[in-house]
Amino acid sequence: GAPGWGAIPVSGGNSACFFSTRHAAGGAPDAGKPGKILILGGGPNRIGQGLEFDHGCVNAAAALREAGHAAVLVNCNPAAVSTDAALAGPLYLEPLTTGDVLEICEREKPRGVIAQFGGQVAAGVARGLAAAGVALLGTSAEAAAVAGDRGRFRELLKRLGIPTPEGGEAAGADEAVALAERLGYPVMARIADGRGGETAEVVHDAAMLRERVGKAGGRPVFLDRFLRDALECEADALADGEDVFIPAVMEHIELAGVHSGDAACVLPPVSLSPERVETMRAHTRAIARELRVAGLMNVQFAAGVEGVFVLKATPRASRTVPLVSKVCGLPLARLAARLALGAKLADLKLPAGKTIPRFGVKESVFPFGRFPDVDPVLGPEMRSTGSVLGLSPDFGLAFRKSQEAAQSPLPSSGAVLISVRERVPQVLEIARTFAACGFRLKATSGTRRFLADNGIAADLAVKINEGRPDIADDIRNRLIQLVINTPVDRRGAYVDDSYIRKAAIRYNVPCMTTLAAAAAAARGVAALRGAPDVIGESLQEYHAGLR
Repeated sequence: GAPGWGAIPVSGGNSACFFSTRHAAGGAPDAGKPGKILILGGGPNRIGQGLEFDHGCVNAAAALREAGHAAVLVNCNPAAVSTDAALAGPLYLEPLTTGDVLEICEREKPRGVIAQFGGQVAAGVARGLAAAGVALLGTSAEAAAVAGDRGRFRELLKRLGIPTPEGGEAAGADEAVALAERLGYPVMARIADGRGGETAEVVHDAAMLRERVGKAGGRPVFLDRFLRDALECEADALADGEDVFIPAVMEHIELAGVHSGDAACVLPPVSLSPERVETMRAHTRAIARELRVAGLMNVQFAAGVEGVFVLKATPRASRTVPLVSKVCGLPLARLAARLALGAKLADLKLPAGKTIPRFGVKESVFPFGRFPDVDPVLGPEMRSTGSVLGLSPDFGLAFRKSQEAAQSPLPSSGAVLISVRERVPQVLEIARTFAACGFRLKATSGTRRFLADNGIAADLAVKINEGRPDIADDIRNRLIQLVINTPVDRRGAYVDDSYIRKAAIRYNVPCMTTLAAAAAAARGVAALRGAPDVIGESLQEYHAGLR
């Protein structure tokens, strides 16, 4: 028979939660008065698609309710906060596909659909809804299509005079290898339609590239010149189609090449010059105006010796929105919902040039503890399953608090193992900081020799198969309290030293796989020596102090 709607019993009142059924067991909900707004959720929690988007949907529904609009919420994850029947009326527990949502639109006849809070899943559904004639509120489907098409977006940046890494699209292995040779290795390779960076990889040679193209299944492969040693940054912005408000620019702690969802980040930035921050703000304003964004937009940058490059723009809520909202004390998702309904930024009376009195450090939470045989090295493919926030007037303390929240607290004493590929001054600075804090240093032969040549003493850490007790024994016997281990670029080296990182994960020893994270950890340890008693405050107290 024709599909009907079954009601899901909800405690404390009349049911407002429904699912489609061919048996029509519970009857159809009343479509109610006209003028409802439909919000698309983020779908099942998975890597690259999680509760950050749930945050946006919940706050958008609250904003609509405050503005006198009835919100219809569609999501298919019963564990999400956005599937609480008290938030919207009605709530549909339905798959986020174009066909399923069109059936709901046929029943509810909403004034329009807001898709910018549900991540990439909702964005995909929105394209189908727009093609079927459903009104999208906020940023247009065409603007989202331009930003999502690497070729069209590259043309937009060229028109605006904004630099972006050189790149192109390849349809097969031979074409990809020829393009990569022109760009110069390493290159960032992405397969079309990958979510959460799941098909992205830094490629170092032709053999590696051919293997990557072979996994594309006939889909196009996008190649970009990889910017070595570049600092990755992000900006979240609110826009009304004309004016643009940028509450903060975030700086990633890891260098470019680590997925933005995995990288720890800090705002306000700690190492960017004011000139570069203003350049990023100017690029963000120009892109938002060109796309006529109405709501939220996220722009990702890479800042290196060659300048500031735009990597990507996403004209919808990003996973950093909860972080920026909490650190800046601004309900970005609620404000974006009002902008999607047609409000102007001038109406919102947002504070211009407000100083942020705390450093906010976002750290990602990883499932490596449940998968001890997985190498915890970070890259362009997202692997985190959540995130936490540390707030403090001192960056080092904020980083330390973020590590504690992620259940990987930094030690206050003991031994630090250093085994890194780099031979740069930053390694020496990290080692000296830990030594000055009273830590005993251990290092593998090459790193130990580099430290000794620069006047830093360290005990020898024995590699596996070179004697006993080796590094794995020391980690197992709790003789090492922190591991700093950076693998070399090529895949062959991952097999050589991954046992160090895996042993650290298995025995719950904090492990830093980038020099940037190790430097932040050193600052966190040093900061705690100067302020051993960290006095906490509630988020409400912090926000009250911002007003």
